[in-house]
Amino acid sequence: MPVSYARRHGLKPLGAGIGLRREFYARLPETSRALDWVEIIPENFLTLGGRSQRALDACVERWPALPHGVALNIGGPEPLDEDYLSRLKALVERVDAPFFSDHLCYSRLRGAYLHDLLPLPFSEEAVEHVVPRVREVKERVGRPFLLENPSYYARMPGGTLDEAAFLRHVAEEADCGLLLDVNNVYVNAQNHGYDPRAFVDALPLERVVQIHLAGHEQQPDVIIDTHGAPVCDEVWSLYRYVLERTGPVSTLMEWDQDIPSLEAVLDEADRARAMLAEVELARAVAR
Repeated sequence: MPVSYARRHGLKPLGAGIGLRREFYARLPETSRALDWVEIIPENFLTLGGRSQRALDACVERWPALPHGVALNIGGPEPLDEDYLSRLKALVERVDAPFFSDHLCYSRLRGAYLHDLLPLPFSEEAVEHVVPRVREVKERVGRPFLLENPSYYARMPGGTLDEAAFLRHVAEEADCGLLLDVNNVYVNAQNHGYDPRAFVDALPLERVVQIHLAGHEQQPDVIIDTHGAPVCDEVWSLYRYVLERTGPVSTLMEWDQDIPSLEAVLDEADRARAMLAEVELARAVAR
């Protein structure tokens, strides 16, 4: 197996983390519960001040912070936003993030934010468009960069590759890492009729540096990636399947809608941490 992206960049698995959401600004910095790191949505902190800045500063004093963006628009047709990249770089440096991430999608068109993460066509042309943009982001920000596999509900026209091959081509040609959203793999597999484990096996797993876990909503004819429920048993099982192939990976418990108590989210993070430890022990015994 090739040397992992994490090892090449000196990145170590951080354990289990949760997102710094507004609902947790007051209580999270003071929690006595186990927590290994926090994820921040940089768009919420690019203009710092007041309550947001105090919460971020308090968390950074205790834990590593990893920015995970939603507005980079890496797949969009317009030039990358210079002001956004400059402010993102400043934030990454301010929290001393070991790496940062965004989504392999487009989120802006003709200057307007679409308030959604829309999929790209799985095509060679899209790869050729995205790869130099990823390289530019890496150079501008100066830290290892990960792309996340998004959920999607329709295949964009013009696709000539399967989804796993598309992810592989982008990651390898741009030499970036992957943030593997395991819930997105499960949701897409169910909605588009493929085997989620075969999809995982087709990925360049040596590039997986971070994992997202989340809940979803089952509707009569589609599963919606809501981030508004506990992780289901099938996604936990798929998560273990991934870890058995990658080893321990920094894992986020993602919860963005119908956010419950801090304790409930930390309980889910505890379960991820326990699974990380179980798989690490099993791999050590097998060696």
